[in-house]
Amino acid sequence: MAKVSGVVSATERWRRGRRGAAYTTGFAAQAAAEGLSMPPDANAKTHALDSAPALRVSDLRKTYDNGVQALKGVSLDVRPGDFFALLGPNGAGKSTLIGIVSSLVNKSAGQVEVFGTDIARHRSEAMRLLGLVPQEINFNLFEKPFDILVNYAGFYGIPREEAMARAEVELKRGHLWEKAQVMSRTLSGGMKRRLMIARAMMTAPRLLILDEPTAGVDIEIRRGMWRTLREINAAGTTIILTTHYLEEAESLCKNLAIIDKGTIVAQGTMKALLAKLDIEGFLFDIDGQLPAALPEIPGATLSAADDHTLDLEMPRAMDLNGVFTRLDAAGIRVRSMRTKSNRLEELFVRLTGQEQAQ
Repeated sequence: MAKVSGVVSATERWRRGRRGAAYTTGFAAQAAAEGLSMPPDANAKTHALDSAPALRVSDLRKTYDNGVQALKGVSLDVRPGDFFALLGPNGAGKSTLIGIVSSLVNKSAGQVEVFGTDIARHRSEAMRLLGLVPQEINFNLFEKPFDILVNYAGFYGIPREEAMARAEVELKRGHLWEKAQVMSRTLSGGMKRRLMIARAMMTAPRLLILDEPTAGVDIEIRRGMWRTLREINAAGTTIILTTHYLEEAESLCKNLAIIDKGTIVAQGTMKALLAKLDIEGFLFDIDGQLPAALPEIPGATLSAADDHTLDLEMPRAMDLNGVFTRLDAAGIRVRSMRTKSNRLEELFVRLTGQEQAQ
C-alpha cells in the first residue's frame, strides 16, 4: 500500500503524546498530546473528572409517545477503568438506556453524567468523553477505512495531520492496516466490526460503549475482537458492553447490571452475582458406555447427555465425593469433568425468567 504523506512523522508525535498522556486524563491528556499547558481551572476540572464515576445514571426514566415505559427509574454507576456488562432480554430497555447516554434519545426524567459531566447541561463536553459502537454498520461502504477514520476525526475538530496519525494507530490495533486503502464494502463482517471500534477510538474516548459488537461473527473473529477490547481496556478506557453472548460477558467483564422490563434487577461484581447461584452443573466424560439404569443421587439430578457423557445438576453445598462414590458403586468410571455451562446464563434466566436465545 502506498505510504500516505505525512503519516509517519505525525504518528510518532501522536505516540509520544499518548505516552505523555498515559499519566493524565481528560483535558490534561488532550493538552499533553498537543503540547499545551493546562490553566488552573482546567486542572481543577481534570481532578473532578478523575474522581467521578465513568458513568452515573440516576433515576432515569423514559416513556415514549405511545405510552410505553422503556425505563422505570434506572440507576447505576460504572467506575473508571471498568469493563462493565449491561445485559437484558430483547425489549428490556438496553438500547433506550444507551441511546440516552449517547445523546441519541431524549430522556423523560433523571440524570446522566459522564465523568461528572451532565449530558443535558454540557452535551458537547460529555460527548467528547464518550465513544459509541452501535450494533448496525453505519459507515459509508464506498469509502476507504483510512478515509472513514480521518473524516470522523474531522467532525470533532481534530486537525487532519493528527487524524491521519491516529487512523494509522487505530487501524493497526484493529489489524486493518493492510485494508486501509480498499473499499470498505469489500471487508468481511468481522473486519467491519473492528472498523467500527477503530472509528469510535479516533477521539480517544475515556468511555467506550459497545452495543453487541460481536453479533453475527464466528467464534474465531469474536475471540480476536475480545483481545482488541482487552487491550483498549488495559490502556485505561472504560468499556460498557451489551451482548447476547453471555459467555462473552463472563469472560470479559468485571462488573455487570441486568435490566429487565425497564428496571435493574441485579448489579454488582461478576463474582458476587454468580455466587448467588445455588445450583451447579457438571458434565462427566465416562470410560466406556453408560449402563442402562443410572444411580439415584439424593438431592441431585443425573442424566445421560449421550452414551459417554453424564449431565449432573446439584446444590452448591453438596459434596462431590458422595457423587463419585455412588457412580463408582454403579460401575461408572469418570475420566474427566468440566463445568456444564455458562453460569451467567443460568443467573440471567433465573432473574429475567426468559431463555436466552443464541
